[in-house]
Amino acid sequence: MTHVAFSERRGRAGRAIGLGLAGGCLMLWSGLAMAAPVPESFSDLAKQVTPAVVNIASAQTVSGGQAMPFEAPPGSPFEDFFKQFEGPNRDQTMTALGSGFIIDAAGYIVTNNHVVENASEVTVRLEDDSVYPAEIVGVDPQTDLALLKIEADRPLPMVPLGDSDAAEVGDWVLAVGNPFGLGGSVTAGIISARGRNIEAGPYDDFLQIDASINHGNSGGPLFDMDGDVIGVNTAIYSPNGGSVGIGFAIPSNIVKTVVAELKEDGKVDRGYLGVMLQPVTPEIASALGLEQAQGALVTEILPESPAAASGLQQGDVVLSFAGEDVADPRSLARAVAGKPAGSEAAMTVWRDGDEQELSVVTGAQPNGDQAALPTDGPQHDGSYHSPALDADLATLTPAWREQLGLEGDVEGVVVVDIAAGGPFEEGLRPGDVIRQVGREEVSEPAQVDQLIEAAKDEQKDAVLLLVSRQGQDLYLGLPLDKA
Repeated sequence: MTHVAFSERRGRAGRAIGLGLAGGCLMLWSGLAMAAPVPESFSDLAKQVTPAVVNIASAQTVSGGQAMPFEAPPGSPFEDFFKQFEGPNRDQTMTALGSGFIIDAAGYIVTNNHVVENASEVTVRLEDDSVYPAEIVGVDPQTDLALLKIEADRPLPMVPLGDSDAAEVGDWVLAVGNPFGLGGSVTAGIISARGRNIEAGPYDDFLQIDASINHGNSGGPLFDMDGDVIGVNTAIYSPNGGSVGIGFAIPSNIVKTVVAELKEDGKVDRGYLGVMLQPVTPEIASALGLEQAQGALVTEILPESPAAASGLQQGDVVLSFAGEDVADPRSLARAVAGKPAGSEAAMTVWRDGDEQELSVVTGAQPNGDQAALPTDGPQHDGSYHSPALDADLATLTPAWREQLGLEGDVEGVVVVDIAAGGPFEEGLRPGDVIRQVGREEVSEPAQVDQLIEAAKDEQKDAVLLLVSRQGQDLYLGLPLDKA
């Protein structure tokens, strides 16, 4: 289970609180109860769905020596004494427990990728205690989903994938799984929120639930009251490792798409643009002349990428992709990922105060992790004080380049220090390199103030700054009433 990785709502407890209130409050609660009554029992639903829920055990071989309960400090007189008790190096088998559910009578099972990741052997136990070896058909780490297959001599009980888009906050849900290896367990609650981003992956769009889920519930189904699976229980937020009533489930509409591709190809083919993005804040929207803070702001175009070929430019705001409105960078990432490599799609972008139409052919997503970025900023040297920003700036000298680890093509002005309580204390950071002010490139500290003052003279509400931070470009919106 992932830790922001398993979820309880006690409807009757809430009802008891309501009944303890007086007069008009009691009448209001009663009206709500009639609109959405608390189920008297979930037993019929549990009997209907639990035969299709399975327990999963995955074995992983780990190399290493026998662990010792004590360890002597290196060089101490006890070091040789303890070494005589060390065991030989040998491989050890670790077993992870999780949950899953059958979606096809032929034996296809959905679970989380982290339940079976790096497994050398996977076994599945059904409700009737029959045990089967399982084949991993395919995995998708980016959504943390996996598809397994078992071979049985009979049609297996299965449950359908429902429409997670129809599920609403406040709807009752039932979670079934294998918490702590105890076997089939059922908990009930409600949907607490939709569209949660817990930074687990690039396509986070979790349902937040309060039905109790814990270690071992990973990969188990989340049911609506019709017995349809509307989510895969995947993560919890927990300060102590146990359930505190904040759990997260992958919506079934994402599961449908991923599982279909895993069943067909054993992997997921996602589209790729080759851009770096950031959200559009109200300040940035004002600086760009956008009426609303929406869309995905392009901070960098990767060379020889589909985005570069499409004519997309740094500073564009993508407002729609393939006919879908883009609310933020994450919604654009999901829309692009939904188009296989080689798909042509129309984009509407905001550029220079007007909408423009572009067309892009998506590429295939490259593999590989992003390199870690340095975090230490430069030391203060106070070369130039900017009254507009109440910050110390410096010319980008070779010494600054070396200290900041900048590529040779990066030009701009170094932010050396930010005054506490200054107008941009929450935006700029020491070590940032201001590359543009209001789409004009800068190379000297004084130019920053000159361009900010020019924007004020034009009676603009905000000005846009392009900043390079730890090797990545991003935009910041500076309200001119603060500058």
